Amino acid sequence: MNTETIRNEYLKFFEERGHAVIKRAPLVLHDDPTTLFTGSGMQPIIPYLLGEPHAEGKRLVDSQTCLRAQDIDDIGDNRHTTFFEMLGNWSMGDYFKKQQIEWMFEFHKDVVGLDLSKLYVTCYIGDDRYDIPKDTEAADVWAKLFADAGLSNGVQDIGSEDDGYAKGMEDGARIFFYDGSKNWWSRNGAPESTPIGDPCGPDSEMFYLFDQVEHDPSFGEHCHPNCDCGRFMEIGNNVFMAYKKVADGKFEALEHPNVDHGSGLERIAAAKLNDPDVYKISLLWPIIEKLQTISGKKYEDNLESMRVIADHLRAATFLAVDGCVPSNKQQGYVMRRLVRRAMVKAFDLGVEQNFMEQIVPVIADLYVNDYPEVAAKREEIIAVLIKEEKAFRQTLRKGLKELEKVANNKTFKDDSPHETVPTESWVNGDILFTLYDTYGFPLELSVEEVAKQGITLSEDWQQEFDAKMAEQRARSQTAAKGTFKGGLGGQTLQHKKYHTATHLMYQALRDVLGDHVVQRGSNITEERLRFDFSHDQKVTPEQIAQVEEIVTREIQKDLQISCAEYPTEEATGPLGALGQFGDRYGDTVKVYSMKDPNADSADRPFSFEICGGPHVDHTHELIEDGKKFVILKEEASSAGIRRIKAVLR
Repeated sequence: MNTETIRNEYLKFFEERGHAVIKRAPLVLHDDPTTLFTGSGMQPIIPYLLGEPHAEGKRLVDSQTCLRAQDIDDIGDNRHTTFFEMLGNWSMGDYFKKQQIEWMFEFHKDVVGLDLSKLYVTCYIGDDRYDIPKDTEAADVWAKLFADAGLSNGVQDIGSEDDGYAKGMEDGARIFFYDGSKNWWSRNGAPESTPIGDPCGPDSEMFYLFDQVEHDPSFGEHCHPNCDCGRFMEIGNNVFMAYKKVADGKFEALEHPNVDHGSGLERIAAAKLNDPDVYKISLLWPIIEKLQTISGKKYEDNLESMRVIADHLRAATFLAVDGCVPSNKQQGYVMRRLVRRAMVKAFDLGVEQNFMEQIVPVIADLYVNDYPEVAAKREEIIAVLIKEEKAFRQTLRKGLKELEKVANNKTFKDDSPHETVPTESWVNGDILFTLYDTYGFPLELSVEEVAKQGITLSEDWQQEFDAKMAEQRARSQTAAKGTFKGGLGGQTLQHKKYHTATHLMYQALRDVLGDHVVQRGSNITEERLRFDFSHDQKVTPEQIAQVEEIVTREIQKDLQISCAEYPTEEATGPLGALGQFGDRYGDTVKVYSMKDPNADSADRPFSFEICGGPHVDHTHELIEDGKKFVILKEEASSAGIRRIKAVLR
């Protein structure tokens, strides 16, 4: 059973048990800019786990593509990947622990055919401080299933991860109790850090034992399921949202608890092969085989380079599928880094020409049968990545010239990479960071090239480089801090007012200028709104006045604002809801409607737009303090894009 079959059999298994199969969400979520990427299978489902009804019902299943950029530097071992698929099934107040655990046991036993003697599970040990009991309910279900299968079913209390390293595993133990740091789910982790008002609860993780892997004592004295030595691999997690935090230190049971399950597709496939190297599975091994062919080198002699290439280009391929392109900002920056790190590793293998056009088609063809969007964009994906390869080769040449200047007793002047002054022939962390930040040189490439030039890595170069990186991260975090849906810089009442005014102005612009006006971006603070839109000429003062007049008129009608969820094809098709430029939606979308309460029920709302919220309830709230809508400035933002700034004053 290959990886693709496991995915399809999982979807079929749960569809037969009353679950609606939903499409994957894109890697870049249009209504959750608080994270760069979809990093878990449950991330797009959070609103429904928090109480919103899903259009497809209470039982859902999918395979969600995910990307965790923070893992980039860990790639090279046998089990980490930046890109992966999560098999997920959910119950929104329907079935609970017993049914979920029994189904997972059945799936792994009868469908995948895993060696269940190598399956180990964990449960929550409870916490007396919060009156949360030990999850013996889940443990008892597991114990019966293991016993019925003729397997040992011993139970052991562990506690923390460190306790596991100290205690090790008792003979016959298969079910292990851990504390809230390991077996409690909330959006912020352990019970003490669970946000007030949020659902939360214990979870039960499933681990596969690769007994051919010897425990590495550098991780801890004794091995246990949560050990990081590689002997155990987590293949799935059953989250049981049974509680709601109502105050500090106080939790209440939910009347209708939820199930949130996620399994790593690649990891289940590795377990099926009984091989701890996930790069041997059918969605990664063909990439490795192609690398061996074009490089003439063996995988076992070049593990890190080939694993990095296979992982990074698979991630970049799906980013391209979802509309991302390499750039110097946000998601595009990560995509560029993935591609360039892959190219550096290709250089290590001696592959320096026509790299993308040889590898990317192999990756795309692994997914064309199961993901129609990959088939539809196959040639576009290849073209995007070939273009980035060519651009990076030019960047490499420029960066190497700068290093040659250093070798010739010249280095960068202040912060300018283009002005040089004589200096000693050594390199510090600042220079390496400039190569990294300005020219896109991965650090490992810079270090390697410095050595080739015969230049002396200053004594403190690593600390200096790390300090520069920390400064950059701080700047990025400051820039992104408080970014919410729809370009909001926060969720105060004033932000909501400006967000609502933005919708009104968008429709007014289309009324005045024409339907070619499409949103190209927005940024909303407590002081003003900023809105970018497509229009190829300056908006005249007369047109600005018309827009102001329309917005003011609609505000004074006290439009009522409501939200409803629709199938995406219906919303964007016959219903004609506006959507933000570049958005890619899932199966369903939220649509905000702003309508005159005195209008006929059949009349179309003034504003009818796909959006994640939040907004005020009615438009009179925008002028409660005697304020009025005023456009302060209209200007060019870029070619064919205009920008408006407006206030309520």
